[in-house]
Amino acid sequence: MRRLVCAAIAAIALFALPAAAGAAAPLVVGIGEQNAGMFASKPWYQLGARDVRYVVGWDALNVRWQRAEIDAYMAAAENAGARVLLGFGHARSPRRARRRMLPSPKRFRREFVRFRKRYPFIRTYLTWNEANHRSQPTWNHPRVVGRYYDVLRNNCPGCTVVGPAVLDTLAMPRWVRTVERSARHRIGIWAIHNYIDANRFRTSGTLSLLRATRAKIWFTETGGLVRRDNGSKIEFANSPKHAVRATRWVCKLARLSPRIRRVYFYHWTAPKRNATWDSALTDRRGRARPALRVLRTYVRRIRAASRKRAAR
Repeated sequence: MRRLVCAAIAAIALFALPAAAGAAAPLVVGIGEQNAGMFASKPWYQLGARDVRYVVGWDALNVRWQRAEIDAYMAAAENAGARVLLGFGHARSPRRARRRMLPSPKRFRREFVRFRKRYPFIRTYLTWNEANHRSQPTWNHPRVVGRYYDVLRNNCPGCTVVGPAVLDTLAMPRWVRTVERSARHRIGIWAIHNYIDANRFRTSGTLSLLRATRAKIWFTETGGLVRRDNGSKIEFANSPKHAVRATRWVCKLARLSPRIRRVYFYHWTAPKRNATWDSALTDRRGRARPALRVLRTYVRRIRAASRKRAAR
């Protein structure tokens, strides 16, 4: 009953927002997807959301199979006219010690410069993916993450550099403030993966980031869960029907502030049956799931509002 009351209060707060808050700037909707097959998907073309987010290991260019995988994705994205937000994360290695390795800012710079030279058409970068999560070597090194942000800013003039993506945990606001104090450049955009807000129909995680920083906010990964079995102690409801409700809630979360500028839904293609996470918008046969229909309506409304603003 307490959860229902809290959700109801949050819903009232969302709907009570002034119309100007949601219309202050056009919202960009994108898709987070690691599978290049998305670019051959007819529903993806029909959606018209050309912004995509792709995450790589910080040292990926040193590994032949990872380098080939990234090359294939980038070629498909460029051919499809997609705009890639490229994010970095832990090394993709079977060795735990390698995954836990925290590169020095000097080493991170060296690897980033290689990415810039190999993919010069990428102009938007995410400093680190889920940087405050225990699976990442950065989780207890927020000051180092601030230096990573400076590395990207210093070595990519004219690029859009997004601060690290954070999970909507209780400790997140303090972690964010530590990063901001450590970075020499002002962080103009922060990223959040607000799955807890989205799937528990709450607003507190997103609001806590809005209070912790004055920067713009991008949801670089969010969405409704269809199936989840990854051993996490954080419990969510999950089903196709639940994913529809959660997708609608994400659309409402994006109205919490005019500083929220982008929303990347994760992900596009349903994984194999033995996967531990599924929040995909299409099934394994490429057919649209009910949540995709909700997203299509949302994108159409955003475009209609943008046309109306342009006509004024």
